[in-house]
Amino acid sequence: MKKVFPIIIVLISLSLVGIIIIQVNWFKNQLVIQQERFIDKVDKAGLDVAEDLSKHVMTGGGLKLGKRQGLQVFPDDLSFSISRSPTISDRYTTAEIQDKLTKAFTKQGLQSLRFEFAITSNSDDFMLEMQSEHFDTESADTLHFRRRVIPIIPDEATGMEGLLANENLFIIIPDFKTQVWQSLTWMVVFSALFTLIIIAAFYTTVRTMLNQKKTSEIKSDFINNMTHEFKTPLATISLAVDALKNEKVINDKSKWQYFNNIIKDENKRMNKHVETILQAALMEKQEFRLNLIPTHIHQLLPRIVENYQLQLQEKKAKVEMLLNAADDVVPIDEVHFTNVLSNLIDNAIKYSSDNLVIKLTTHKTAKHFIIQVQDNGIGMSKETVKRIFEKFYRAHTGNIHNVKGFGLGMSYVKSVMDAHKGKIKVDSILGKGSSFTIQIPVNTDES
Repeated sequence: MKKVFPIIIVLISLSLVGIIIIQVNWFKNQLVIQQERFIDKVDKAGLDVAEDLSKHVMTGGGLKLGKRQGLQVFPDDLSFSISRSPTISDRYTTAEIQDKLTKAFTKQGLQSLRFEFAITSNSDDFMLEMQSEHFDTESADTLHFRRRVIPIIPDEATGMEGLLANENLFIIIPDFKTQVWQSLTWMVVFSALFTLIIIAAFYTTVRTMLNQKKTSEIKSDFINNMTHEFKTPLATISLAVDALKNEKVINDKSKWQYFNNIIKDENKRMNKHVETILQAALMEKQEFRLNLIPTHIHQLLPRIVENYQLQLQEKKAKVEMLLNAADDVVPIDEVHFTNVLSNLIDNAIKYSSDNLVIKLTTHKTAKHFIIQVQDNGIGMSKETVKRIFEKFYRAHTGNIHNVKGFGLGMSYVKSVMDAHKGKIKVDSILGKGSSFTIQIPVNTDES
């Protein structure tokens, strides 16, 4: 697993980077294609409008004949005059041209296109005949707009076919690239969304694998500790049994009783370990049931402390009880709740140095009965505080076996508190001690 895990991470990372690179390149190509499509649609719409306008255009001047009196080189009834052909500005207003272009763009699927336009004459160096409101402003921004020039060629129906265009339709698209990107908005959004989903899946996969790796390490630690915890009493029982076979021990009643008591104590110790593991199995199967009975907490606490007198004396420790709650009757499962407090006191003793002081404090609010178990032991790191209620997790202090246990105690404590619909909170400073605060609803209906 140690060798395979980094390879999996590298492969997944390369796949993710590859997907992102492909996405970026695809977007670049798509942007170029979309720009070409955009221009093509603009040209088609512009040509449609130019063809519509060309039906009313005649290039050049017109020759008129009239009658005159008197004798001349030409007949007296003829006269010549030159007339100007009508222009787009003569026949249409700016609003009408704007409307024609808008309809043409809508027909091409560019209904949200922002544009400016102008009609120019081919004479006098593209003299402007008419223009939209912001044409001058937008045409000055040469870096960002795209311009299209479409000649307005007279229609054959006018009888003027073959002549050059006398006017041009100028179309300017402001912020061209921005508008193209806006046309790809949904494509960008969905692509980004799917990329984020892939990244989230990658993150979840890696996190799950790391958690599995940690769980595997913790379970290995649990098996090692379980082997050690069972091996020690079994070895002790084996030695005691061998001693009982010795004739000197058989003939000495006090020695026989001594070794017999060792076998009983080690047997109880093994039964306690088995019970702990069975409780963990029941919690995992969610077969955890409570027998809630109103109980005097202030009578329960001294009995629990009494069970730890030998360990307290060995550590030169003392217990201070500040039982401040006026009413100490709380509906609890006495067996499981006793185990909870026993676990907290046991841990305070295990994870401490000499001159240990354990403070047991109680008080009551309108909704909760609160018990605080505080010690001046070795404390816990932030990582340990975060993970202390995880199954199999143990706070190591160097040697893996220097503190006995399976790492199931605090997980059990949390499960019992949840079953009581209560809460447990831990505060700890490394090197200064820890404080566990238990909140139990005083009403069984409280959640």
